[in-house]
Amino acid sequence: MNTNGIQDWQAIRGGDEWAFEQMFKGHYQSLCSFANSFLGDMDEAEEIVQQVFYSLWTKRESIEVNSTLKSYLFKAVHNSSLNKIKQGKVRQLYADDYKSHANVATHSTTDIVQGKELEAIINDAIAELPEQCGVVFKMSRFGNLKYAEIADELNISVKTVENHMGKALRLMRDKLKDYLHILIWFLIFNQ
Repeated sequence: MNTNGIQDWQAIRGGDEWAFEQMFKGHYQSLCSFANSFLGDMDEAEEIVQQVFYSLWTKRESIEVNSTLKSYLFKAVHNSSLNKIKQGKVRQLYADDYKSHANVATHSTTDIVQGKELEAIINDAIAELPEQCGVVFKMSRFGNLKYAEIADELNISVKTVENHMGKALRLMRDKLKDYLHILIWFLIFNQ
């Protein structure tokens, strides 16, 4: 962290409510947008971000921030969002939406099961990405952020973002190569 960031974190760790409030105001909206890119539900995104800030404040004396506070917050929101997804709350909303839009006459139970399996396989492949690669991949693909915007949010260079995206795409291709035929079949026959 830069000297000012260290001083800000030290102030927050010491219980400085004003410093915490400034940090909250400075990052709340971008963190909500980031969480929403995973969850697709702004209410749940805000809940995640509020919980991260609450935990940061209540556990401030025991938390170690080894990078910038901004990076720490994005990682915490990223991890909390993934946990929310793993709990199945968001997945259930998407399943309900899929069912309401699907024409039951044209979609057999097998199609629905294969679609859910494919979704789970893709989500697992994303979850297995190295942490920073996963964050960059999701910000790009789900958050629709440009590389420069991602670099700015994570306080890294655009070249580093490009490297993370290249690595993420290679790893995703490798993880999903055995399922490519299912993905193509599902996309062609379930439109």
